[in-house]
Amino acid sequence: MTVYFIGAGPGDPELITVKGQRLIRECPIVLYAGSLVPKEVVLTANPEARIINTADLSLDDITDHIHTAHRQGLDVARVHTGDPALYGAIGEQMRELDKRNIPYEVIPGVTAAFAGAAMLRRELTLPGISQTIILTRYAGRTPMPAGENLSELAQHRATMAIYLSVDKLPDIVTELTPYYGADCPVAVLYRVSWPDQDGVVGTLRDIAEKVAVRGFTRTALILVGRVIESRGFMDSYLYSTEHAEWYRQQG
Repeated sequence: MTVYFIGAGPGDPELITVKGQRLIRECPIVLYAGSLVPKEVVLTANPEARIINTADLSLDDITDHIHTAHRQGLDVARVHTGDPALYGAIGEQMRELDKRNIPYEVIPGVTAAFAGAAMLRRELTLPGISQTIILTRYAGRTPMPAGENLSELAQHRATMAIYLSVDKLPDIVTELTPYYGADCPVAVLYRVSWPDQDGVVGTLRDIAEKVAVRGFTRTALILVGRVIESRGFMDSYLYSTEHAEWYRQQG
């Protein structure tokens, strides 16, 4: 018996890995976060599988379901949105399974930051512009550890993806502007890859106003950085004549 923590992707049911989709079809028990994972993902499960929406369940409830499956020798597909390793709250679930010696595996998925870059048709790392991506969130009910406040991270001026924080956008703008500049491009992307996805691009100077007009108050990703609008970047070494010649010599 194995529990599979599966990343279902950010919304589009086709943005799940082949392995994740196969395991959902094969597992006799499927637990999924119904408020975040599209139903189309779990509808691929075996018609005889037991499908449980965990949206209103506590950690203890979820653990009890898994423990029961373990006693019965039944594999479990535990389906999370995006990539389960990022704000997926799987750490505490795995800790409980470790206590009970229940085996598990993690199947990665597509996170919203990368689906957002695809939506914008942008590369998040451009030569001479940014070679670093910071994935973070604004402090809320979950406090930030020392050294991870947004203003401290902003000093790197790297491309930044800010999750779960669009309701704090005016505060975010205030903290980022001294380091990125008021003219720094920002994209706020609502329900990335879902059928009703939407978004707006602006700068730190005007993005809060634009988002207020659109009414995005939750389920939105914030992308910050010069890569969003930059066209004045150098070509990468990967496709240079020099690299092509080096590669031919290696062969």
